[in-house]
Amino acid sequence: MFDHGFIEVHDANQNNLQHVNVKIPKDAISVFVGRSGSGKSSLVFDTIAAESRRELNETFPSFTQQYLPKYGQPDVGQIDHLPDVKKLIDPNKSLNQGAITFVSFGPDTWRWKRYAYSGLFDNDKRLGDYTKQEMDTLLYAPQQTLDHAPTKWPKTALYEGVVPRIRRSIIGKKEAEHHKTALAEIVTRMPCPTCHGTRLRPEVLTCLINQTNIAQVLQMDLVKVRHFLNGIQEPLVQDVIRELLRKIDSLIDIGLGYLSLDRPTETLSGGETQRIKIAKFLTSALVDMVYILDEPSVGLHPHDIELIKRAILRLKEKGNTILIVEHNPALIAIGDNIVEVGPGAGTTGGHITFTGTYQALLDSDTLTGKLLKQPLTFRQPRPATSTISLQHIHRHNLKDVSVAVPLGIETVISGVAGSGKSTLVYALRDQLTAPYIDLAQADIGANIRSTPATYLSILDPIRKVFADANHVASSWFSYNGRGACPHCKGKGVTITNMAFMDPVVQTCEQCHGRRYNDQALSYTYHDKNISDVLRMPITKAQNFFADVPAIAAPLRNMARVGLDYLTLGQPLTTLSGGEKQRLKLAVELNRTGTLYLLDEPTAGLHLQDVKKLIQLFDELVADGNSLIIVEHNLEVISQADWLIDMGPDAGIYGGQVRYTGTPENSMTVKQSRTGQAMKQYNQAPERQQNNRH
Repeated sequence: MFDHGFIEVHDANQNNLQHVNVKIPKDAISVFVGRSGSGKSSLVFDTIAAESRRELNETFPSFTQQYLPKYGQPDVGQIDHLPDVKKLIDPNKSLNQGAITFVSFGPDTWRWKRYAYSGLFDNDKRLGDYTKQEMDTLLYAPQQTLDHAPTKWPKTALYEGVVPRIRRSIIGKKEAEHHKTALAEIVTRMPCPTCHGTRLRPEVLTCLINQTNIAQVLQMDLVKVRHFLNGIQEPLVQDVIRELLRKIDSLIDIGLGYLSLDRPTETLSGGETQRIKIAKFLTSALVDMVYILDEPSVGLHPHDIELIKRAILRLKEKGNTILIVEHNPALIAIGDNIVEVGPGAGTTGGHITFTGTYQALLDSDTLTGKLLKQPLTFRQPRPATSTISLQHIHRHNLKDVSVAVPLGIETVISGVAGSGKSTLVYALRDQLTAPYIDLAQADIGANIRSTPATYLSILDPIRKVFADANHVASSWFSYNGRGACPHCKGKGVTITNMAFMDPVVQTCEQCHGRRYNDQALSYTYHDKNISDVLRMPITKAQNFFADVPAIAAPLRNMARVGLDYLTLGQPLTTLSGGEKQRLKLAVELNRTGTLYLLDEPTAGLHLQDVKKLIQLFDELVADGNSLIIVEHNLEVISQADWLIDMGPDAGIYGGQVRYTGTPENSMTVKQSRTGQAMKQYNQAPERQQNNRH
């Protein structure tokens, strides 16, 4: 079935991976599935992507490498057949025969002459017969002056290897990120009183095309920009317009036609940013690339996901390899090859439990395969205790919107990305008089030393337990203080930074990664030292501290929100937005009569973990709480009591309430895109068959 070879991973042991071996077909779509925390990202991002980027960096001269991002070597035996150098050359040909196969490097082209006329190579010698030094000079040499250049060589020209030349002159450079977050806290932004935010001189604004200046064009959404460009008939600019339309059409085709050209990038959602990147690559001429996507469904309605599916398939058709970490059933279904990592999360995961086609996954007895076949079910709606009436809301893209939001039950606000869901929630907040808990996916102030234990405020009780059991000061159990390993200063690793190569990260040879000194590690509680405890997954720590209520109770709440696969000492910087939101939810549980506002809490969740979250929502409602959830996950929507569906589209093409009522009844309303998505989901052959059984 797969005729273009494989990327082969041997003995991957990064994070929780258990010596994994896997073959990933090239020029195909591979989707990686499994429980949250099972090891999918460790395999795809921390192993394959990290090694690929590291190998690319090594092709640059040492001077350049010091300015590039540093990627340590992943814990993997070997990765074979990664596509970014061998695809540039044909070792069976000489330079005169076209050995450099990349476009615009063929014989007699000006780029080819930079190598053939350099005097460095025998132009009739097969590249397969080159010495290592000759191959390195051809492929990797940095820009340099040729001391003894032949007469055909231009006097002012510089020689440069094929790889850095392509990287510099064709692929382009990535601009460094600046301190956006820090600046945002101290800078107040307002439109310039002179140009009124257009950024242009008054004289420029007097230049018109079809009675429109450039600032007005930049303020248009992309659909209107396309209409504007199509109205320009000047022959001299038709080539420019054709190229502009090609790029704009790629954004519209992927569902971003509502964005304006002057939209600040920092205001884009994660889903919007990822779709812009995909659209950019759709117009690229590069082939045999590996594109790695991290849950491209996040933040997207099922209607938007159909557009993403088409874009990903187009990337594959251009001759690229696509790797996707995903939980959404619609995107899992487009995979030519499915890899399930599991069977559990954390220390119970890290194994390959399935590889094969999507149909084979459905026919298998794996966790993901069984859950994908289950149709949506609907609850008997619970009665609302009261309502909040929103009348004639005018805000962003909401134009005269009126709707009643029920309380005392679970209400989901749905709709395509950009349809006005979050704006409706902002309007709701303005009406609230009683305290509420806002669990939106905002930053929780995490840093590399923040862990679940610190966030739950249980690290001090854990230290006290150890101190009391051993009759010593609790400071012995801090790796930032008295208990720290003297060699690595409590980091667990030693890092050697060198400007000309990736940092060398080694497990501390004295504490072996445990962060503590020998005396601190000599103290135990129930036969475990402090390092053993911090490495425990929460599911195990819950039993370990069952007799310490101050520790056990917060850990139970972590299990309730589906985060029991995390370890007590895991850095919070490694958590996804959905995981951080559920971490905040764990801290805020055990309240009654409270309104919870949640924004896509299922982000990053496997189908099995979604079921656990739905159960928690039911418990919160049973305890007298109200839930208002902005969500795209169809299973969560189907189990809600009430649905408010926004749409029909995004930006100025949305902002309307398309449906209010029970989720089940929405399937009979054609103008409800969410209702139609649930109907189509249940009509899939595998779910219809399972429903009959």
